[in-house]
Amino acid sequence: MRRFLFVCFAAAAAALAACQPQAEISDAPQARIPEAPELAPQRIPASEIPCRDQIGAAASARLVERCIQVSPATRPPCNAANPCDLIQGEIDRSCTLWERDGDPPAECRS
Repeated sequence: MRRFLFVCFAAAAAALAACQPQAEISDAPQARIPEAPELAPQRIPASEIPCRDQIGAAASARLVERCIQVSPATRPPCNAANPCDLIQGEIDRSCTLWERDGDPPAECRS
């Protein structure tokens, strides 16, 4: 008899739980990536010509070295095989970050 009452009570509880209004499901993400409005979007290179072909080997090597010195990225686009616009864009983006944080390297001041 106890088992029968327990099963009836459990079935009634399950039926009542199913009738309860459900919590609203939000489409908003739980965590957001912080945005930095003062940073301009990264430009898409206007040309796909390698930087060493655009400005020469020596000048592109200096630009690449400057990019490597200022970029905090783990895999920055600091390579003479990339377009100069892409390399300069990384330098500009990185220097903006450094200036915002208050201690830009010497390569950002030149």
